[in-house]
Amino acid sequence: MTDRFIPLVDARTRASTPVLPQSTEAPTALLGDRLGRPLRDLRISVTDRCNFRCTYCMPREVFDASYRFLPHAQLLSFEEIHRLARLFVAHGVEKIRLTGGEPLLRKDIEHLVGLLATLRTPSGAPVDLTLTTNGALLTRKARALAAAGLRRISVSLDALDDAIFQRMNGADFPVADVLRGIDAASDAGLLPVKVNMVVQRSVNDGQIEAMARQFKGTGRILRFIEYMDVGTSNGWRLDDVVPSAEVVRRLDAAFGVDPVDPNYDGEVAERWRYRDGSGEIGVIASVTQAFCRDCTRARLSTEGKLYTCLFATSGHDLKSMLRGGASDEEVSDRIAAIWRGRADRYSEIRSAETPRLQKIEMSYIGG
Repeated sequence: MTDRFIPLVDARTRASTPVLPQSTEAPTALLGDRLGRPLRDLRISVTDRCNFRCTYCMPREVFDASYRFLPHAQLLSFEEIHRLARLFVAHGVEKIRLTGGEPLLRKDIEHLVGLLATLRTPSGAPVDLTLTTNGALLTRKARALAAAGLRRISVSLDALDDAIFQRMNGADFPVADVLRGIDAASDAGLLPVKVNMVVQRSVNDGQIEAMARQFKGTGRILRFIEYMDVGTSNGWRLDDVVPSAEVVRRLDAAFGVDPVDPNYDGEVAERWRYRDGSGEIGVIASVTQAFCRDCTRARLSTEGKLYTCLFATSGHDLKSMLRGGASDEEVSDRIAAIWRGRADRYSEIRSAETPRLQKIEMSYIGG
């Protein structure tokens, strides 16, 4: 383990309480945090429930039949989500991703998509509206989501081998049904479909080349994600991480790949293109090549708390302001104060100790 140790600079990741301004100010879409990072992406968790029990996210031994999920009354309503999203867009958010849990479990999710699809940035451009799903309900939902205004979709699929995939998803759900969901998304025009594979050493790393072969030449973009220490339930160990550099070396040996420039500043996935022109893949190296300095993402939890880092230990309650009669200006100022006070960089300071912090579970704030 010594030669793979990631040095710690400062393990204090708990957000400080921001000082609220005495008077309101109009948002300028130029909001920056303490490290100069703008607010550009908002991830909204619409439910803490999921029909899978993936070992790296919601392991069944923790999220069992006795686990108490949030009651419906504690969830943000669609109207509350839309109101908050509108305020975030005024502060500079250009992309909104709906997550969970499994977002397609939220009843009438298409109605929320329709509300969010009406949002426009200060320049008048439509918000880039996307969603991440495990694909289990996608065959029946894809067309309605597209009709409501969803622009793109990402689908989680960790293996092509049924035994491996079902062992990881903890729900005996077959690969073929996810592949049908991916086809349905493509047919509905939710393009490009991105497929996310979380890679774990000695679990599914033997599937890397097979997954690449499956989606090569199809127009779908496969992304390999390093296994992360999100939350405290998944038993994460650094030894279980397959570095993205290793994934790229294997894909280069098997197919030949070359690096591609990012689509935009702060893009999470590092892009690689097949030399024969048959498409591209991405790698997300949040453990071995931290990208905190470029992170522009805020996260809104199922019950209305704002988190400024995927690895946060605490959030900021916005729901109580909404339900307590606060004006848009007051809520907007609160959002601005929180972002200006942000200094998170967990992945850059990760060490043997930081994974033991009481971090919020990924199923609560989305990936």
